[in-house]
This record gives sequence, structure tokens and C-alpha cells, in this order.
Amino acid sequence: MKPVHLIPALALALVLAACSGEPDPPAKDAHADETAHDGTEADEHGHEAGEVASTVIPAEIAEKSGIQTQPVGPGVIADEHEVQGLLTPVEGRVAQVTARFPGPIRSLRANVGDQVRAGQTLATIESNLSLSTYSVAAPISGVVVERSASVGGLASEGAPLFQIADLSQLWVDLHIFGADAQHIKPGVPVAVTRMSDGELVHTTLERVLPGMATASQSTVARATIDNADNQWRPGTAVKARITVAQEPVDLMVPLTALQSMDGREAVFVREGETYLTRHVETGARDTTQVQIRAGLSVGEDVVVAESYLIKADIGKAGVSDDD
Repeated sequence: MKPVHLIPALALALVLAACSGEPDPPAKDAHADETAHDGTEADEHGHEAGEVASTVIPAEIAEKSGIQTQPVGPGVIADEHEVQGLLTPVEGRVAQVTARFPGPIRSLRANVGDQVRAGQTLATIESNLSLSTYSVAAPISGVVVERSASVGGLASEGAPLFQIADLSQLWVDLHIFGADAQHIKPGVPVAVTRMSDGELVHTTLERVLPGMATASQSTVARATIDNADNQWRPGTAVKARITVAQEPVDLMVPLTALQSMDGREAVFVREGETYLTRHVETGARDTTQVQIRAGLSVGEDVVVAESYLIKADIGKAGVSDDD
């Protein structure tokens, strides 16, 4: 095995600045890439057949470069569907406030956006029938989402004055297209993301509605979320991740650990300050994790962040050996 290579801080900085503008190394004779100096086969990085490509990085430099590792272990691979949806008020939690008797509106005590409590006086109206003033109260607690009255205006009997909605919980109507609808059933986990700031909330799919959304020709799946911070607003578009199934696996690593080496998938195993290339056979994967079928053992320390730096340094090492 050839000697491993120690990366000075300056060299690793050059790796991070991949677009430094330095000229490419001079072209080598075509046969030099195919055969090592002693006549043995060499891979694309200049390593002889059977050699484990590796490099050495001092712990201090690795930490400054953001290189992170974690032990290989068991986990769960999720079958997930990315969808979009819309927030709507929960049915039965919206109330219209109307006039009982016709007459002029003498006062209005709430505006759109105000939080009100059940029984709170929202308006006073002078009845044309009795010529006495009566109060109109909020039937539920919630927020005023509409006001269609003005002081001095005439309120007709049964005419809406306010609309109040209890927004402490909201429905998330998710739109599922095509064959995906056949795999999504009530009871599965849903992660809903607020697009404005990336806030994430976890909930459970409650039902799949029997009809189709007319405009989009999609199946609508519905979940309920809590709106404790009052930042989830009806009418807002959201994105969601529906977990259809979960498969336990004996070994898995983050997708960020994978690199392509010699045309095969590989990870880098840390042993002290040495980083060894390990070709792996992968299996099922989701948006963040991948199953490892062969090539690793439980507990081995694998690079999961900035793994491309290890690949780049091993590649430079191979070029240097051929010079």
C-alpha cells in the first residue's frame, strides 16, 4: 500500500475553493492512466488494484473543514410522498353574527383581526320595532375574519354583520395526484411545512375525501394541525410529506455520506485520523437516508458531512503519486 497523505490546512482550503481558477495540470500520456509505474492496473485516482484508497486528515483540520462522522447503525427507511395543500378553517368553527331585528347600527365594537370571546358585545342596533337598542354578541370565541357593517348603516333582519372563526386548529387539505392516491390511507404520519418560514408541524392523516377536486382533478386528503402561534393562516399554501410506509433496516447512513468512487458507490470510514474508501452495496432509500446491504458493519464511523472533501483529497493523492 502506498503511503497515505497528510492534508495541510492550505491544501484543504484550496479544495473548498474549487473554482480558484488555477490552470489544469498538464495532460498525461493516455497509457499512464491505465497502468501504474510497475505495470499493475490503476484506478481513476491512480491507486493500484487491491489498494484501499485513503488519506490522513488531522483532527483539528477536519473539524475546521466541517467534516463530521457518525456510527453506522440500524434505522427506518420511509416511503414518503411530497405533496402540496391549502389551509382552511375547520367546519363548524366558523360563525356568522347577524341582526335579530332590523334597524340602524348605533355602534360596532370589533374589527377584522380582533380576538373576541363568546358572549362579548360586538354591536348595538336600534330596533325599528321597539325603538329600543339591543346588543349583538359573539356566538363563539375566535378571531373576526369579516365585518360587513358600518355605524349608521341599516341592519336588515338576519343580515350578516361579522364572521368569526376559531382558528386554534385548521384543516390541511392535501392534493394527491394519479396513482399516488391508491397508496395513501388515513392514519399515516404527515409532516406539514409552512412555506413562509419553514416551520414544521407533525400530524396524522384523518381522511381521504371521496370526491375529486374539480379544478385540479386531484384526490384530497385531510389532516388537522394546531395553530398555537396563530401564524398558520387560512388560504395559505403549504407543502407536506406523507409517510406511506416505514421499513426497518439493519444498517443505514445519510445520503450525504455517499460518493461515487471508481464508478461505484462508496463511503469513507474514519479510523483515527485516517479516512478509508469503502465501496458499499445500497438498498432502499428515502429523502435523507439509504440502506446499506454490504460493505459496512455496525459501529463503523462514517463521514456524513463534507464527504466530497475526502474524495477530492484522495483524488489529488492519486494524481500526486503519478507525477
